[in-house]
Amino acid sequence: MNLLTIVLQAGIPEALMQSWPLIMIIFVFYFFLIRPQTKKQKEQQTFVDNIDKGDEVVTASGIIGRINKMDEHTVTLQIDTKTFIKVTKNSISKEMTESVTAALNEPVKS
Repeated sequence: MNLLTIVLQAGIPEALMQSWPLIMIIFVFYFFLIRPQTKKQKEQQTFVDNIDKGDEVVTASGIIGRINKMDEHTVTLQIDTKTFIKVTKNSISKEMTESVTAALNEPVKS
């Protein structure tokens, strides 16, 4: 007997056909959940690494401020004329910063 007839008699193609739905579920999870989340995390990290003094940002809690000082892990935000707060770099949100910037640049509709 050759190898092909042994494989066909063992029922391996049947087992493969039965596991097809599981393979599809894994495929869907990877391409629709895991991969986009990883991409968002990389974009957020790139955004945080590229912020600079003078940039206007929004924290995850919704505080809008201009970067005054930067340390390795913390950022000092100026939120009013003489009001400064210290936050961690990771608390600065890329999505919220982009949405606030877009809203401020959008013309007011009457």
